Amino acid sequence: MIRPVLVAAAVLALACGRTEAAKLDRAAVNNAQFDDGEAKGVNPIVLKAQILLDRARFSPGLIDGRGAENFEKAIRAFQAANGLPSDGKLTRETWNKLAATSSNPALVTYELTRKDVRGPFTKRIPARMERMARLPKLGYHNALEKMAERFHTSEQLLERLNPGIGFRVAGAKLLVPAIDRGDPPAAIARVEVDKSARQVRLLDSSDKVLAVYPASIGSQEKPAPSGHAEVKRVVHNPTYHYDPDFAFKGVKTNRPFTIAAGPNNPVGSVWIDLSIESYGIHGTPEPGKIGKTFSHGCIRLTNWDAEDLASEVQKGTKVIFKDEMVESVNE
Repeated sequence: MIRPVLVAAAVLALACGRTEAAKLDRAAVNNAQFDDGEAKGVNPIVLKAQILLDRARFSPGLIDGRGAENFEKAIRAFQAANGLPSDGKLTRETWNKLAATSSNPALVTYELTRKDVRGPFTKRIPARMERMARLPKLGYHNALEKMAERFHTSEQLLERLNPGIGFRVAGAKLLVPAIDRGDPPAAIARVEVDKSARQVRLLDSSDKVLAVYPASIGSQEKPAPSGHAEVKRVVHNPTYHYDPDFAFKGVKTNRPFTIAAGPNNPVGSVWIDLSIESYGIHGTPEPGKIGKTFSHGCIRLTNWDAEDLASEVQKGTKVIFKDEMVESVNE
């Protein structure tokens, strides 16, 4: 006779087996094939799909191996651009089309350099903007954050891919997403900012979608503009100037101030200045919040997507703001 306590233990063991984290190593991800089962937690199939989407410039935002909203929106955009039913689900047909975009491995080895681990880093950054203004630089906190941003991934995923690596020693070999997007697309006609979808799209003159990026776009307090604009200039490694007229919630000063440059600056590593005064498209120090939170009126992307977009536009590039239930404008 099996004792009840042993039966309970066996049931618990089976339950734990079903929820055990998926194996996540080079072989599991690079050799991942489509599975129509429900993906839970960090999944090698989702991770591979995110990397392929990122390469194809249908950005899932932060690569984390999880099938969340930004991943679904990237899938939907990829499906629409490739004549597939755009339901945002990773179907076998979508997987096959996505896998055909690149045959290169999803995960590769990267060796940490002295520059990677040396910094300089900014270990402590205050939450309040007026206190940030006291710092000489808004750099990365550490090498882990720097490498995570370089490879478009969350710090948690990078640590899981590299157990036991302290990200402090030059010469250490890391397993990282291979996110080479190649040369920027040519013949760009305009940038489309879709407020309801929380996406920024790059289109050519025939309305073909060349790139899609998840975005945080305005808020009720500080809504994004409407209508048409154009790119005035691109500023890499920008400083941030706060005007008291902005009256941002949480800023407790009536004086203007300037925050030093750096990837953890409030506007990130690049500022794309628009012809509408005080508005721009820019990066962010918090890539995990893109598409999930609102902005102070501007269009906020991950640093890497903002930098990619900056490489694709030039002075005079048209920017069209698409409001809810309004069709995109054909020039």
